Amino acid sequence: MTTEFENFSLDFFNLDGKVAIITGANQGLGLAYAVALAKAGADLFIPHYTDDISDVKKLVQKEGRSVTFLQGDLTDKEYIQKIVDKCLADYGRIDILINNAGASAFAPFAEYPDRYWEMCINLDLNAVYYLSHAVAMVMMKQKSGKIINVGSALSYTADKHCPPYATAKTGIIGLTRVFANELGSYNIQTNTISPGFLATEVNAELRKDPAFYNKITNRIAAGRWGEMEDLMGTIVYLSSRASDYVNGWDISVDGGFTTTL
Repeated sequence: MTTEFENFSLDFFNLDGKVAIITGANQGLGLAYAVALAKAGADLFIPHYTDDISDVKKLVQKEGRSVTFLQGDLTDKEYIQKIVDKCLADYGRIDILINNAGASAFAPFAEYPDRYWEMCINLDLNAVYYLSHAVAMVMMKQKSGKIINVGSALSYTADKHCPPYATAKTGIIGLTRVFANELGSYNIQTNTISPGFLATEVNAELRKDPAFYNKITNRIAAGRWGEMEDLMGTIVYLSSRASDYVNGWDISVDGGFTTTL
């Protein structure tokens, strides 16, 4: 027993030599995941939709890590296979997949456009399944891997005017359990990280509305909105050896939002 204790060290969190695919990591929360994994030692492959890759490239290279990119649309199955093929061509392996890319669209429920529903479900749920499945084929041969899906506080709650987003993020929890069950025997762990309300540029205008800001803040047990750095330790943990016996679960990084009324 003493020997088992001695085997543990902070090296369990070290990602040296690991290769991670992080979708949409050129902006938003994905940027925090990318920097966190680079700081822990991983090299990165980033599929992205928008053009600007300058920030993430600079921040990852500052940590002395390699990063390569492939632009495209995750709802295109041919692009999904190109992601896998190019990552293998660039690095020779895939150790970590973080399904971060997503979108939402708001409209009154009674007139919610079908195109909004289809766009969100295709990107936020279907693309996660197809990319995870394609990457799993590589990880099964390696007999190791980490798949991390990005959920949301709306995996457990629902807001008005965005039905497909809440539906997709609820589905992500089920998808995580399915992959955990199917792939666990291959030493592949699949888990979810569910960010709560984080103060970002995207919601800066919303936070200026006192009624909305106080409505959310009053429900957060921590008494504050999250910051990017609040996600970084959790994503490293789920990507590392330290979480090898955690499979099929969600970690909500929300300050206690989903535990309160």
